[in-house]
Parts: sequence; structure tokens; C-alpha cells
Amino acid sequence: MSKRKSQSGQESKSYETERLIIRPMSVNDADLIFELYNMPKFLKFIGNRNINSLSDAENYIKAKFLPQFEKSGFGNYLIVLKEGNQKIGGVGIFEREGLDIVDIGFSVLERFEGKGYMFEAAQKIKSIGMDDFGLKKISAITTKDNFSSQKLIEKLGLKFQKYVTLPNETEELMYYETE
Repeated sequence: MSKRKSQSGQESKSYETERLIIRPMSVNDADLIFELYNMPKFLKFIGNRNINSLSDAENYIKAKFLPQFEKSGFGNYLIVLKEGNQKIGGVGIFEREGLDIVDIGFSVLERFEGKGYMFEAAQKIKSIGMDDFGLKKISAITTKDNFSSQKLIEKLGLKFQKYVTLPNETEELMYYETE
């Protein structure tokens, strides 16, 4: 397993849970990002990131994911099933414009929904953020009609605080935070 040092001196490394391997997203994961970011639910609940080819996915990873790992040591992680070594989704802690507190986010290929993988992965990433990186609080945002995400966010122990609208966006989102 490879490790990368960030400017903060933290190493980006892989983690494991009972059923999952969670490792930093890399350009080798463009296939998953392409599929994930073009799913109807992703487009509806998260938005169109204009990833129309594998090349777009690679460039998105280089522009959005890798710089945050370099700067902070954490970011967007790939979720791989131990059984069968299948890429199933992403989970991460993100520095988002318009939010003062880093935000946990997650997405999973639809065929792997409802099996508890996202909770398992998000719970692990939340504890890594707080224990390994010393984050005092973590936030989460979701659309008002994304009930499965709301349920998962609440199961992670985050509480609804208010509605927010991010810069250059029009949709009001639900904002949650750890207590």
C-alpha cells in the first residue's frame, strides 16, 4: 500500500474496516468516478460535474482530489470491497467553499446501496478525521429530498443545524454538524 506525504506532513494511507478497504482516490480510479458521477441519483442529489469521458474523470481527480490530499493529508477516498476487490464508491472529508467546517461526503454505485457499506465507510472516515487529523467538528450537507443521505448523516451522529446555500449555487441544502 502506498503512502503519500502532504504539505502538512501527514501521510495519505489506506484504511480497512470489516468489509472494506478505503484508500486515497487516484487517477487510476477515473473509471469509478466516471460511472459514479453520471448515475441518475448523483446527478439529482449532488449535481452534474460535467464528467463526460474517462479523461474528464482523470482531470477532475487531478484538479479536485489530489490537491486537497497534498494540502491537508485527507480528501476523497475510494471504497473497495475486500470480497472480490470491487470499487463501489467514494467517501471523504472535503474543504468546501462556503462552509467553515470540513464536510463529510459519500456516494456509492446504485447496485451496492442498502448493504451498510456507506455507513461503515463514513463512520471510519469520520473517526480518522477526528482521531488522526484532530478535526474538532465535521459537517455534512444534503438536499432536502435525499432521505437516505439524511438518515446516514444522522446515524453518524451529526445533527441538523440550519439550511445553507453554497456560493454560486441556488439550492438550499440541509446543514448538519457534529456536536
